[in-house]
Amino acid sequence: MEQQENHLNRERFSCLICVDLLKDPVTTGCGHSYCKSCVNTHWDKEEERGSYSCPQCRQTFTSRPVLETSTMLAAALEELKKTGLQAAPADHCYAGLEDVACDVCTGRKRKSHLQPHLQSAAFKKHKLVEPSGKLQENICSRHDEVMKMFCLTDQQCICYVCSVVEHKDHDTVSAAAERTERQRELGLRRQTIQQRVQDTEKDVKLLQQEEEAVNGSADKAVEDSEEIFTDLIRLLEKRSSDVEQQIRSQQETEVSRVRELQERLEQEISELKRKDHELKQLSDTEDHNQLLHNYLSLSALSESTHSSSIRIRPLRNFEDVTAAVSQVEGRLQDILSETETQILQIVSQVDVLLRQPEPETRADFLKYSQEITLDPNTAYRGLLLSKGNRKVTSLREHQSYSINPDRFTVWALVLSRESLTGRCYWEVEVGGGGVEVAVTYKNIRRAGRSPQCQFGSNNNSWSLYCGRYSYYFHYKSIQTRVSGPVSSRVGVYLDHRAGVLSFYSISDTMTRLLHRVQTTFTQPLYSGVWVYNYGSTAELCKLK
Repeated sequence: MEQQENHLNRERFSCLICVDLLKDPVTTGCGHSYCKSCVNTHWDKEEERGSYSCPQCRQTFTSRPVLETSTMLAAALEELKKTGLQAAPADHCYAGLEDVACDVCTGRKRKSHLQPHLQSAAFKKHKLVEPSGKLQENICSRHDEVMKMFCLTDQQCICYVCSVVEHKDHDTVSAAAERTERQRELGLRRQTIQQRVQDTEKDVKLLQQEEEAVNGSADKAVEDSEEIFTDLIRLLEKRSSDVEQQIRSQQETEVSRVRELQERLEQEISELKRKDHELKQLSDTEDHNQLLHNYLSLSALSESTHSSSIRIRPLRNFEDVTAAVSQVEGRLQDILSETETQILQIVSQVDVLLRQPEPETRADFLKYSQEITLDPNTAYRGLLLSKGNRKVTSLREHQSYSINPDRFTVWALVLSRESLTGRCYWEVEVGGGGVEVAVTYKNIRRAGRSPQCQFGSNNNSWSLYCGRYSYYFHYKSIQTRVSGPVSSRVGVYLDHRAGVLSFYSISDTMTRLLHRVQTTFTQPLYSGVWVYNYGSTAELCKLK
């Protein structure tokens, strides 16, 4: 009975954190008692979370509680210590099958707990590590020694005996030193991984923003397109209503004229019939004197009010209106077909992927090669096209080109037939010098001597002048000298979406960047050449 009471007293005065007799006992607000240092250490660990809890009942406190010293427990403990009793560990502190047992405790083994044995002289000079149940793995199977060395040659842990026997001529270091080095490498790897995580998270955020931008832009484009097409439909409906109103008004006017003339003719017919009846009566009169007398008093027949043209004029009515509307329909269909192709082409160019790196070698550029031909309808009359409209030669004699609003009338310019979007590359072989290689919007001015009709003299075109000994870049009438090896062949790279335009000097062994433009292209582009000198040539090369 006394032993059972002592056991209860030990449990009553034991700290649940260190499983030992209470030292400087304090009581929490929930009524549980601990060693002052134990509970403070417990709450120091929880401080990072910003909340505190009782180790026994788990009641939480938003702010760190103020601990009150339990004077009654302190006095009781003093009495208990006089009996020489020690607090017994709780059942959950004993080592189970999978736990690391304490090597110091006698009797029933507790879980490894070095802290209560720190006062032992045997441990004062030892470095404490986390308890491990796999100590045998650290023992050399050959020499039964702790493996405190590491062989750099064989990349394995060894004991001291191994270092002077089997690994005598190998590079060895202490396991602790190698661990420090590996920890440093692991730290660098972690830094690399963490940096990649940060970079990737930034990319994910950018893609999320891009997704929002794409969705917003698409919704806005759909909304604007619907509004524009609605306005077009309204405009067509209004034009249809106007034409119908004009037709009906003209119809009313013409019908009124016809009816008015018809009434006059009907009156004339009635009058003629009346005259005819009178003449018949006079003709039927048997009295000779009366017939002669009345005949002399007859009035002359009035002129007819209608013209014979009424009977011979062809019936045209409003067929010309129908023909005119049909012409408008055809023009609208052509415009809609052309704009539909352009719109679909522009829509297909939408690309939310991250910008691809620019090609570096000529082989890389050739992956984006674009076959280009020249448009005869745009060629100046002094330019001769040949080789399937890929080569142009400047001549003194004018060619017999037809009149076309797309033709350049003064300057020796010509544009490509194909429009350029996306990523494309082409090369131009220059002969004779005095040639400009250019890209331009389709709306560049064609007629007249204005600089607006020249490549590089406006904000619609960009050009590279290729002389015999030098290059010059032109844009908005600004001339920039370009350094680089002069070659007879010039490469042009266009990334329409990225707004990149680059000119290269091409030789058999190298591709040299001459000039690069970074801008924003708002329309499809067309390739163009300007041949200054008579006899000079420019040929769009076949690259495939």
